[in-house]
Amino acid sequence: MPLRSPDFAHLTLDSLRGYRRALAAEENRVSYWRRLIQARLDMLDNGETPADDRSHDRLRTLLAEARGHGRQALVSVVPTDAPPPLPDLESLWTRELRLADALHTAELRRELSFAELQLSAYRAALHRRLTASTAELIARYREDPSLALTALPLPRSSRS
Repeated sequence: MPLRSPDFAHLTLDSLRGYRRALAAEENRVSYWRRLIQARLDMLDNGETPADDRSHDRLRTLLAEARGHGRQALVSVVPTDAPPPLPDLESLWTRELRLADALHTAELRRELSFAELQLSAYRAALHRRLTASTAELIARYREDPSLALTALPLPRSSRS
């Protein structure tokens, strides 16, 4: 049976739910970045280059804009172990693929593999925080089951 944690004592129920939503959103972003890194590694392994430079540029812009969003807020809500460092995804995507250059390709493969490791470590940290915040919610709901009802959407009134 989950027990209340002093780490979450400063959070209201709504704040705790918001924290969990932010963690879940960040985990989705990190999982997406990880899949992109894995796809880039697959391209290297298969000797492929992007067919459409515009899509490559759009992806690079998206990664640059998304870098770090939510991360600082998650760190400040519940102080625990420091999250692992994240790779500079933008620099990995601006790096030119030179498949004929074995040294360059090997270096890029090494950096992409390390980036995947960093993202995996961060994702694992997010999962630990999600598990802890879920346990806190369950503990609060067990103390007062009526709190669970506050998560349900209220029906709209017939008045507008």
